[in-house]
Amino acid sequence: MLKTAVEIRQELGQAIRNRRVAYGWSQHEAATRAGIGFRTWQRMEADGPSLMANLISASIALRCEDVLSGLFPKPVASNMDELLMRQAAGNRMSRSYAPRRSGAV
Repeated sequence: MLKTAVEIRQELGQAIRNRRVAYGWSQHEAATRAGIGFRTWQRMEADGPSLMANLISASIALRCEDVLSGLFPKPVASNMDELLMRQAAGNRMSRSYAPRRSGAV
C-alpha cells in the first residue's frame, strides 16, 4: 500500500512519541535533549518531522540515529549482470583500501 507524505510524517511523529514515552521523558525533556524548541517537538509528534534536522536531532536524543542510514537502502540489482558488476566494483574498492603489509614479520 502506498502512503502519502502526510501519512508517513504522522507515522514518524507517532513513532517518536512512542519512543519518548518509553523512556519516560516529558516532551520538554526530550526537546531539551535534542536541542530543539519545545513547540517544535510538540509539532513534530503531532504532525511528524517537518525538517530533516529535527528528525536527526530527535533520533540522536532518542538513541536511534543508527537506523537513519537504513531509511534509503541501496536498490537490489535488477538482473544478474548488474549484480555481478556491483560485486566486482565492491571487490575493487575493498582491495584498494586494504592496509599494506610490511615486509618485516
